[in-house]
Amino acid sequence: MPNNSKLIIADTEILKGTRVTINLELPKLYNTPTKLPIRVIRGKKDGPTVFISAAIHGDELNGIEIIRRLRKLNILNKLKGTLILVPIVNVYGIMNLSRYLPDRRDLNRSFPGSIKGSLASRVAKIFFDEIVSRCNLGIDLHTASIHKSNLPQVRTNIDNDYTFKLAKSFQAPVVLHSELRDGSLRSVAQDSGIPILLYEAGEALRFDEVSIRIGVKGIVNVLREMEMLPHLTNKKNIKTPIITRNSTWIRSNESGMLRTIKALGDIVKKDEIIAYIDEPLGDDSFEIRAIFDGVIIGKSEIPLVQEGDAIFHIAKLKDLQSAETKLEYFNENIIGQSEFYELNNEEIIE
Repeated sequence: MPNNSKLIIADTEILKGTRVTINLELPKLYNTPTKLPIRVIRGKKDGPTVFISAAIHGDELNGIEIIRRLRKLNILNKLKGTLILVPIVNVYGIMNLSRYLPDRRDLNRSFPGSIKGSLASRVAKIFFDEIVSRCNLGIDLHTASIHKSNLPQVRTNIDNDYTFKLAKSFQAPVVLHSELRDGSLRSVAQDSGIPILLYEAGEALRFDEVSIRIGVKGIVNVLREMEMLPHLTNKKNIKTPIITRNSTWIRSNESGMLRTIKALGDIVKKDEIIAYIDEPLGDDSFEIRAIFDGVIIGKSEIPLVQEGDAIFHIAKLKDLQSAETKLEYFNENIIGQSEFYELNNEEIIE
């Protein structure tokens, strides 16, 4: 939606050069009124409209903190266009520390939704119609599922030149090609001509400082690429992410106690041992080996595993040496000083 047209959300008009908080009505939780909190920042000058959403899954918390820090940045005073910030989409799930809604449905498999459907379907319909449909782009913030963690990564269709360019500009360590899933926000939005970048980083029910910092900076980078924020004059610190088209979850071939040898962000070679599964009451150990050359972008964080459990997510790579060089900034420098002094004044989350 161009910035020179009227912007009305939940019967509230957002004028140029203003910041507005809106509480969008949702279906009641039993007899308790429930609202979707939205922050809208509209610049004085024309530009695109972008939504940033988090906690579509109610146990994925990093995105909430990313949006909190983002909206405090003074650079947003120079915004061209409009930002619609939705820090908690699944307000029902977060109250129960649950990925799902009370009807046990996954909100991110319920789009485009229906006003006459299930609770998940109704929330999806409201969110899509009131927020997503008004935007030119969305950035949806996620973590891994429960008891797993993700290396910071942007998932998108890398065959689309526009989204691929924006994904690279985010400057997460990895850009992963991702196919669409039926009922997902990204799938339905794409059908409506609204591209979505998916940022996956960290672990459910946990804050991760590195993931949060990369997320805040990444969103600013994308807004700069879209000419919504002023560019840096010094471009020496631009990072080139690892680009990968294929990835696979390695599953446990035995039940027992998982003893990992490799960590998130580690480069692995085909047939290299990356973990052992030990019998808790016996002496046997079973090797888990990498099935191809790649980088670990996701892993289990719980040592107890059953046969068939997903334990390592490996993205396939051709040039291991180049990938290792690109990952150095993630391992060493990302906790360093931010260009945003507002963030430097806050204590790092341990």
